[in-house]
Amino acid sequence: MEESRPPRRPLMITSPAPASLDPRTWVEIDLDALRHNAAAVRTLAGPERRIMAIVKANAYGHGLGPVVRALAGHADLFGVANVQEAHEIRTHLPQAEVFILGPALPGERAEIVRAGFIPSVSDAEEARAYGEHAQGGPVPIHLVMDTGMGRMGVWQEEAFQVTEKILALPGVKITGLASHLPSADEDNHFTQRQLVRFHAFAMQLRAAGIPAPLVHVENSAGLLGHIQQAGDMVRPGIMLYGHAPLAQWQRILRPVLTWKTRIALIRQVSAGRSISYGRTYITPRPTQIGTLPVGYADGYQRHLSGQNAHVLVGGRRCMVVGRVTMDQIMVDLATALDPKVGDEVVLTGSQDQEHIPVAELAKKAGTIPWEIFTGIGPRVVRRYTGQ
Repeated sequence: MEESRPPRRPLMITSPAPASLDPRTWVEIDLDALRHNAAAVRTLAGPERRIMAIVKANAYGHGLGPVVRALAGHADLFGVANVQEAHEIRTHLPQAEVFILGPALPGERAEIVRAGFIPSVSDAEEARAYGEHAQGGPVPIHLVMDTGMGRMGVWQEEAFQVTEKILALPGVKITGLASHLPSADEDNHFTQRQLVRFHAFAMQLRAAGIPAPLVHVENSAGLLGHIQQAGDMVRPGIMLYGHAPLAQWQRILRPVLTWKTRIALIRQVSAGRSISYGRTYITPRPTQIGTLPVGYADGYQRHLSGQNAHVLVGGRRCMVVGRVTMDQIMVDLATALDPKVGDEVVLTGSQDQEHIPVAELAKKAGTIPWEIFTGIGPRVVRRYTGQ
């Protein structure tokens, strides 16, 4: 006899939250500010240089599609980390010129060539592998020279010999020469030496009768600190999103992203109560504690625990108390004016006349603004203005 089985239950599909619900935590992205920063890049770079807008990592967490559409006409091409990001750009800008900053896996090379993306290469063997996929003409590649980054590229002392080998290959053509600056915001002396070496190699190629490729080396810090040595193209990243890696230039940029949440709960807490995991914070007095529905799962870093981090409530700074948890943080509302459940709270950005720059948040977390931006999680809603 066949074993009896319980009746099947219908498959339950959870629908997304209704659009009418207010988000718990969200970022507001000002595309007019993005375009303002792109215009500042153009002013610095001058009309003769091309601009490669760096939009990898979901446009530094700002949302790839809206960002590349807003930058159309402001950037000559876009830089991404991999072929997946390159394809995503093409869904928004089908004719976009896209440069892949990182090395590709062997299985990705045929698709890079087929789609017409521009690869970066580090040696003659990598160039030869691209040439095997050539279709109707040589594959345009950019040769990367390692002048001190230590991440990819041909070593400087081997660069001329490698270039000669690549020039002898039938399926590829060097259309760009690139390098990268690892410490343009920290070590001016080393950066100057890098730039001298890089441009000396470009001159060596020209002196040998090798057609001069598109030369590019400068990231945001390089552009701001060494514009006279920028070559034919600049590669702005973080400054497009409103943060100047050299603080004296912050005045020319506008922050693009404001990160917000809301007060979910307000409790009156007596003196001597512990707040959050580990009981690292004990209320020194009767305290009004606000619970905010944002945590390290959203990208508000756990390293901000106990670091005198603040949020803005009603334009006033309120201190984060206790450890940052996965989904919530707690703040002391003593300085807030008549706070209420549901009130907007700013984590980074401006509210009334007060401001918490992303650089402040990063410093207190022991990290950099790049990580704060790219760490903002997928459940944080993105809202856009200036479209």
